[in-house]
Amino acid sequence: MAHDGQDPIVEDQALLPDLLTLTKAAVTPAEEILGVARARVRAMVSEGDRVSAKLVEAHQTAAHGFAWLATYVQVLQQMQAWAEKLERDGRFGEMEQLIHQIAFGEYLWQIYGGIPMSQGEILRLQDLGLSQDDMRGLMIEPVMELSQKGNSQAARLRLVALMRDRRAETIFGASGLDEELEMIREQFRRYAVDKVEPFAHEWHLKDELIPMEVIEELAEMGVFGLTIPEEHGGFGLSKASMVVVSEELSRGYIGVGSLGTRSEIAAELIMAGGTEEQKAKWLPKLASGEILPTAVFTEPNTGSDLGSLRTRAVKDENGDYRVTGNKTWITHAARTHVMTLLARTDPETTDYKGLSMFLAEKTPGTDAEPFPTEGMTGGEIEVLGYRGMKEYELGFDNFHVKGENLLGGEEGRGFKQLMETFESARIQTAARAIGVAQSALDISMQYAEDRKQFGKSLIEFPRVANKLAMMAVETTIARQLTYYSAFEKDQGHRCDVEAGMAKLLGARIAWAAADNGLQIHGGNGFAMEYKISRVLCDARILNIFEGAAEIQAQVIARRLLG
Repeated sequence: MAHDGQDPIVEDQALLPDLLTLTKAAVTPAEEILGVARARVRAMVSEGDRVSAKLVEAHQTAAHGFAWLATYVQVLQQMQAWAEKLERDGRFGEMEQLIHQIAFGEYLWQIYGGIPMSQGEILRLQDLGLSQDDMRGLMIEPVMELSQKGNSQAARLRLVALMRDRRAETIFGASGLDEELEMIREQFRRYAVDKVEPFAHEWHLKDELIPMEVIEELAEMGVFGLTIPEEHGGFGLSKASMVVVSEELSRGYIGVGSLGTRSEIAAELIMAGGTEEQKAKWLPKLASGEILPTAVFTEPNTGSDLGSLRTRAVKDENGDYRVTGNKTWITHAARTHVMTLLARTDPETTDYKGLSMFLAEKTPGTDAEPFPTEGMTGGEIEVLGYRGMKEYELGFDNFHVKGENLLGGEEGRGFKQLMETFESARIQTAARAIGVAQSALDISMQYAEDRKQFGKSLIEFPRVANKLAMMAVETTIARQLTYYSAFEKDQGHRCDVEAGMAKLLGARIAWAAADNGLQIHGGNGFAMEYKISRVLCDARILNIFEGAAEIQAQVIARRLLG
């Protein structure tokens, strides 16, 4: 492939004529197929006129597959909205058109032929109860044109030729965001390039905590108070700004991009469920980075089933609480100052109704003594990736929590309070997934340019270029889904489905990008000294935390079918 884009193979029929007209016409039949699927799956999982949890489990492939189909239709809708906005703004250039065309060509084909829910699970429309006659609704001219010609090798190679020419740009393809958000992106991209990327791999290999210097610099830049209202010491910025910041910091290193997640969750809990006194006390300190929080929810035998938590908090004669139990997968537990701690205050209950949330204070630890606070112990869990804050198991034995630190001052509301944070947490996780996918693309494209085989750069080989093209396309897809969910949140709309879709697909896209990036590296990718090995390990966690892919699909399906 010629670098100047003059190779006739690259130029041959890369872009389809009347692209936006074609893609607009293709959205409607996809929406109609989704409507048919909803009716068929709902019939499978309903008793009378109500969706049955037992039947959803019995027909789990269909229910979860419906969530994936709905996510794909959302992709088509949001990519079309993105393309039309760029067209109106005069920014729908050749690169953007190719990304849009390839996205539609590939995702329409997958809707018809099979959506990968995981490496070994392909969702077919017949799994949702659709017949061949139903599927013929997709056989209209625009859909067939895009499916046959949209994601062609010519289109992919032309896209990569343009990517090579425009390496200096921050991302491939216009984001569609406004100037203020792009300025925020530039600021945090520069920081990540200067202060994160050169050191991230060493932190990973040595399994070191991210240096406090980085945390202090992020605090000065306002990362921990980004979305906290100004009256509580924050910047009062949008969730969209939080997405851009998380995306660019995670592009440098997911551990750094995840530092803000702790404060985001804690601040959301306090803003939504705290008393005025708790807001006044905690929010300014979270915003400034004076205190670092950690989320203490999961237990060894509960996993995603938070309603069955057994750690108990017993009220003493002074109105304070004593906490006893075990927690696991606690990120950044050692050197934090406060734990958002979920515990059972009503021993008579066995479900979520007896749970309460606490702002449990602790003393930050040191390397020598990570958990010096009386009544708690902890041990590190060694992990493949996502190492910069470390993971811990914690034990509590008569651990003291002040009565005034019961969130909202009322028992039994902990699970409801936690659920109110899920939208923001999943949007933030989707943003981290974009960053990881972009990092895989950055690293792999550079390697493919530099590495010579058989007398030319790897990027000159079509199957290497194909992988890079699909990384760019799918990273754009993840961006647009995530930005849409953030915009919905900023407008005060319920967006649990949109946030869930962004997280569900974003995690799969990040993993695919990292895996394909390692393949481009060949044997070198399997060597720990190469950065792509770290990115692969980091990407794998995205399908698990903040709601495993299966749980995410379940939540989306229950909402849309109900």
